Amino acid sequence: MTASNAFAGFAGEEREHLGEAPHAHAHVDPLAAVRSSADPPWDVYLTGTVFLDIVFTGLDTAPVRGTESWARGMGSSPGGVANMATALARLGLRTSLAAAFGDDHYGEYCWDALEQGEGIDLSTSRTVPGWHSPVTVSMAYEGERTMVSHGHEPPPEEPAPDCPPRARAAVASLVPGRRAHWIAQAASEGTRIFADVGWDDTGAWDLTGLADLEHCEAFLPNAEEAMRYTGADCPRAAAHALCEYVPVAVVTLGADGAYAVDRRTGESAEVPAIAVEALDPTGAGDVFVAGFVTGSLAGWPLADRLAFAGLTAALSVQEFGGSLSAPGWAEIGAWWQQVQSVPGQDPAALRRYAFLAGLAPREPLTAWPRRRAVPTIGFGRSA
Repeated sequence: MTASNAFAGFAGEEREHLGEAPHAHAHVDPLAAVRSSADPPWDVYLTGTVFLDIVFTGLDTAPVRGTESWARGMGSSPGGVANMATALARLGLRTSLAAAFGDDHYGEYCWDALEQGEGIDLSTSRTVPGWHSPVTVSMAYEGERTMVSHGHEPPPEEPAPDCPPRARAAVASLVPGRRAHWIAQAASEGTRIFADVGWDDTGAWDLTGLADLEHCEAFLPNAEEAMRYTGADCPRAAAHALCEYVPVAVVTLGADGAYAVDRRTGESAEVPAIAVEALDPTGAGDVFVAGFVTGSLAGWPLADRLAFAGLTAALSVQEFGGSLSAPGWAEIGAWWQQVQSVPGQDPAALRRYAFLAGLAPREPLTAWPRRRAVPTIGFGRSA
């Protein structure tokens, strides 16, 4: 099953100023049709390390040694696993995050931004006395980014509780040669596990080393990772090879979109990418996974899940930052109206995203594009 050509020409103008406050989320529940009184309390559970991200934008060139560069814009936000948690929450999923937070002002800011700003459940998270919050400074220029990070050794205790909360799904980042015991525990309780993976620094690229893959419903590597793990000579062949290990394999193809195979149904789908001007790719992979999880939990066809994941990722790369750029339904609704208003739009491309018609809110076109970032760690609270 192959999708039609994707849209082009909706990059939006470059935004250098990140000083507008976050707007209220459009209220859309993508799982409304499948909810029941027997549901677990959370739609998605995840765990990991939260960073404080500080993003400088509007740099004309890369910083030059021995000189001072001034950025025209800046934004601050929780990063790391918070990118995924925020992306899920903004798509309307009830999200629970287990993470360790420093007891410094950075940790307080990240906790407040996630719990109060995004509505993410942190009941399984904790504050660690005396621990310095990890920090990443990102400088965006010429469509790329340079990052500098700092952090102390994380707390010795695992942030994931021994018994994770009941959830429809969980998102896990697999680590070669290491098991995360919470994954098996969650899967035994009926939680659907969606997994991605990072670069294998060992160079082994051994699928048997991803022991927790046996508990996963879906695996979502990029094309290079998929081919290295399987030895396949093309990403599509790699996706089929991965289905020997996991029911659903999704391989992201960068500018070419994504390809997926569902072993259980025999279905395959390929959806091309939406052509946009990418300002900052930070967090785009997290947003893609969040979109695919959303469509999977809603019970959408495989091609619709891929299209939605690609759309949310495309919207995110047009903004700066990780969690700052994760789109919500307001942005999705505005985009859907925008593309339908273009004269001569490709009818096949419109049909590819027709599943949004009864779901995306109707947003005024003047609201597109939107900005989310706030410029500082936090403003003082007025009495």
